[in-house]
This record gives sequence, C-alpha cells and structure tokens, in this order.
Amino acid sequence: MPPLRTLAHLSDLHLDLSPASDAAAASLVEALLKRNVDQVVVTGDLTHQGARSEFHRFRHHFAPLLDSGRLTFIPGNHDRPGDDVGRGWMDGHKVRTVEREGLFLVCVDSTGEHNRNFFNSHGELSRAVVDQVDAALSEAPHDALAAVLLHHHVLPLPEESFPERLATRMGWPHAAELALGAELVKRVAGRCDLVLHGHRHVPRERDLGSPGGRALKVYNAGSSTDLGRFRLFQHAAGRLEGTPTWCRTTRPSQPRTAAHNVIPALQYLMGQLGGARGQRPAA
Repeated sequence: MPPLRTLAHLSDLHLDLSPASDAAAASLVEALLKRNVDQVVVTGDLTHQGARSEFHRFRHHFAPLLDSGRLTFIPGNHDRPGDDVGRGWMDGHKVRTVEREGLFLVCVDSTGEHNRNFFNSHGELSRAVVDQVDAALSEAPHDALAAVLLHHHVLPLPEESFPERLATRMGWPHAAELALGAELVKRVAGRCDLVLHGHRHVPRERDLGSPGGRALKVYNAGSSTDLGRFRLFQHAAGRLEGTPTWCRTTRPSQPRTAAHNVIPALQYLMGQLGGARGQRPAA
C-alpha cells in the first residue's frame, strides 16, 4: 500500500504586525504541526502591505515548516506594494515547479507591476504563462498528485465586499477573475488534480468533473487567519483520497473589523477618482 500523505492549503494571511495577526499565525502553525502535515502551501497575501517587517514575522512564525522543507508559498497582490517583498519569491520566474514525495506543484505568479498600487488588486495571466504551466505539467510524474498554485481566482466568484461591488459598478477590473483563467483550467484538465488559489476571503470549491479522465477540482482557501481553519487533503499514489477536511485552530476566528474594510475602500475610491483626473495613484 502506498503511504497516505497530507497537503494543507492556506492563503491570505495578511500578517500586519498586530497582536491579533501574530496570534492567528501562531495558532495555524500549531495546528499544522500537531497534525504533522507533510506539505503546506500558502497561495499569496502572506503580508498585508508588502513590508519586509511583515514578511519577517511570517518567517518567524512559520520557521518550523520552512526549516523542514514542508512549506511552499507564492506572492499575492498584497505582497507587492510597500517594500515589494513578493517580487523575489519566484526567483524572477512567473512559473516554477516544486517536487515533494508524491506531490508535484506548479507555482504561478499571478501578480503584476500594477499591484505595486495597493488598490489595483486584480491579477495578471498572459498566454505565455499559460503555455509555461502547460509545459510544466508535461513533466509531472504519473504517480504524483499535481496541483497548480496561484493567488488570483481563475473562475468567476461572487462579490464579497463593498470594494469589490464598487469596482464592478464603476467598471474597474479589480474584482474580476483572471482574464485567461478559464483557458488555464481547460489546458490543465486531464493532467492536474487541483487548482488552489486565494484572493477572495470566503472559501469556495468547484468540482469540474473528470475532463480527460482525471478528476479536477478548484479550491479557494479563503483567509486562513480570519477563518481560523484550513483545508487538509489526503493523497496516495498520485490521487486524492476521500474529500478534504477542515482543520480548526484553537483560536476562535476573528474577522477583520469594519474599519479594516471601510477605510481602504474609501482610500481606494479616492485613488481611482484621482487617477481619472490624471493624477498618479499612490504606489
């Protein structure tokens, strides 16, 4: 019997140096270590404002997983403003692969230079990047679970917040799915088991059936720190076993306050209106 292995999916930690942020991160790591998870992926927005000090806190809390080679992470739009700490996480590549025992991860950077502006949150996915993902999956071992990781959502999702509803109403792209997201999903079908992403803070899942004779599912982790929980997948011999389970931390979930959402929304609107008058948005 092949060994049963575990994969945990986290996203949108938004570590911002506050006591609540640190407590949420510590609780997540405690729960991951308690379950002795084989591999952990974090699909972007590790930091809240792209600051080096925020990334330092992430490295501090997640050190037990980083030091043991059990953690893979990619940048999100919140990792690009400020000090732009997310720029260096992919070593200058838009697509790279990570191989672990029984696991093949295709890591995709769906951020762009426009994300240097805190309020331009939408993603970027070019045809060349889709081709690179296609080529990377051609190298995946047949006995490994294959997962594509990216931050932004590949398929349409409901709007969840005032800023997202505002963006859509004004005709701005910031709440939209990746323009080539559906094409990416079509290209990976039959050679990939999971597409894992974040960006939206309410968790979702979508079963796409078995195109090409291989089951394909898309999962949004939501904001792991706000939720106080994460999904745990089990796999063996390159295939998922059963359905994923939610693992809760010992810390009650603490959704972000209204001020945390409303104040950025007002700044967002002012920045967009300023841009419309020909003013340069703040980077």
